[in-house]
Amino acid sequence: MTYSSVLIQFLNGLAGASTLFLVAAGLSLIFGVTRIINFAHGSLYMLGMYVAVWAAEPLGFWWSVPIAALAVAVFGAGVEIALLRRIYGAPELLQLLATFALVLIVKDFTLWQWGPEDMLGPRAPGFSGAVEIAGRPFPEYELFLIGFGPLVLGALWLLLTRTRWGTLVRAATQDREMAGALGVNQKWLFTGVFALGALLAGLGGALQIPREPATLLIDLSVVSDAFVVVVVGGLGSIGGAFVAALLIAEIKAFCIGLGFSQLTLVVEFIVMAVVLVLRPWGLLGRVPAPARGAGGAEPPLEAPSPAAIGALLALCGALALVPALSAGYTLVLLTDVLVFALFAVSLHFIMGPAGLHSFGHAAYFGLGAYGAGLLLVRGGLPMELSLLLGPLAGGLGAVLFGWFCVRLSGVYLAMLTLAFAQIAWSVVFQWDAFTGGSNGLIGIWPAPWLSSKTAYYYVTLALSAGGVALLWRALYSPFGYALRAGRDSPLRADAIGIDVRGLQWAAFSLAGLFAGVAGALYAFSKGSISPESLSVPRSVDGLVMVLLGGIQTLTGPLWGAALFTWLQDAVARGIDYWRAVIGGVVLLLVLAFPQGLTGFLRRRSAA
Repeated sequence: MTYSSVLIQFLNGLAGASTLFLVAAGLSLIFGVTRIINFAHGSLYMLGMYVAVWAAEPLGFWWSVPIAALAVAVFGAGVEIALLRRIYGAPELLQLLATFALVLIVKDFTLWQWGPEDMLGPRAPGFSGAVEIAGRPFPEYELFLIGFGPLVLGALWLLLTRTRWGTLVRAATQDREMAGALGVNQKWLFTGVFALGALLAGLGGALQIPREPATLLIDLSVVSDAFVVVVVGGLGSIGGAFVAALLIAEIKAFCIGLGFSQLTLVVEFIVMAVVLVLRPWGLLGRVPAPARGAGGAEPPLEAPSPAAIGALLALCGALALVPALSAGYTLVLLTDVLVFALFAVSLHFIMGPAGLHSFGHAAYFGLGAYGAGLLLVRGGLPMELSLLLGPLAGGLGAVLFGWFCVRLSGVYLAMLTLAFAQIAWSVVFQWDAFTGGSNGLIGIWPAPWLSSKTAYYYVTLALSAGGVALLWRALYSPFGYALRAGRDSPLRADAIGIDVRGLQWAAFSLAGLFAGVAGALYAFSKGSISPESLSVPRSVDGLVMVLLGGIQTLTGPLWGAALFTWLQDAVARGIDYWRAVIGGVVLLLVLAFPQGLTGFLRRRSAA
């Protein structure tokens, strides 16, 4: 690269870093104070874009930017008051589920208000031309963004260090419980912080409209990038978010400049994985302080009683009789339910007893699906052997990724699982010659003797029920009890000779293997497989299934998977804005049944 090319790419990276910093700073503020993993932060950014484009036509671009930012801030404050205040005491994952429901609602509201087409914004008056830098034209608006990011950083620094409100925010970030004990009005402090975080996200979206169109698909991509920046920089660190945004934006810019544009889909996740492995608390983050007191050990999962076992066997028998009573689409839907039940149980296996929260479990589902499909299509193996060996790809992926992941905990562990899942997705998405790239693989059909819906349904029932039974059996073996000991008191477990990390690694690998079984079954049931099977939305679907049923119950993931799969199918076929309906149902369940449906029913029966 010439000197001028290097300089231009460097400036492009600086411009991209400013927008990325605005979004990440808001997310970091919200998490630092409220401890909520706000999955809807990308939706706030998307709203900022759409409101700015809508307001720019009658008012002009420069008026539309503050209007969009303020509108998103008001919306964020309303969300915090109406919803989030009710779940601050809930587990982090339940809060994540609530914000995921908001993603669905906001997406369909945006679709209803502005339609499905991308919306183009105007150029910024006064900055619509270009200047010559090192003999090359460079947009003036990019120079404006380069200067705007540091200005926002300076304003935030003054706000947080030179005002009483900022002192309260920093106090709550470092020790929320102590701040409350000293008389800080946490309700309004949290509302203000959430509104400020939403304002920054909306501002980032509004400033982006001269550079790219507003689209309904931008929310998840932006929130993924923002999570990466926040984790790399250090949770709750505004300065860390700025440094991480610069680092990641510059790396992506030079990947494009050097001709490695395909790396831009995954390079930030590679950076995050490296940082988390070497410095788990981020570049400028602080080592998490140990929790006070004895810690909150979760109650053990109750072993199923003989009556419960009989009921489960009766359910299997009833499912086996379904083909005699119904056929066609009913069997297709039940096949999906069985596949996702095994997927959800495999995720619950590490989330509940092992305490390992994964945001990337779809990686092993997808690897199992691609393993089976590639053995059949590329390797020429029989379908039966492909179905048997394909899940090993999911298991081997979990062995590799799990070795790194189990060395972390909490949100850092969850984000590292997300990073590895995105790396796997990127490989599958871009390896056109082998995996089919974005088009995926087709022609993944069962053997002739399994080609009927009834025959394949029985195979899926047998393998899914067998996989669930094996995972449940492991929970009540010495292996499962040792896992729970390591989850509830790792120091004591280590002191009595339990290899906590080794057991967690084994559990992670086992869960990946059975997720691979579910993926292989899914591939043959659909006849094709695409990179979507490894994507973030698929991982979130698994989390929703587990949390809807109840993470502290044994059978909860089964009912959660059945409910969510049926709800998606029934609502999507009959209602235009089906995402909003599903999001509303999920919100209702979160507020009414914070322990999940099964947990609620168990409490009612015990009362």
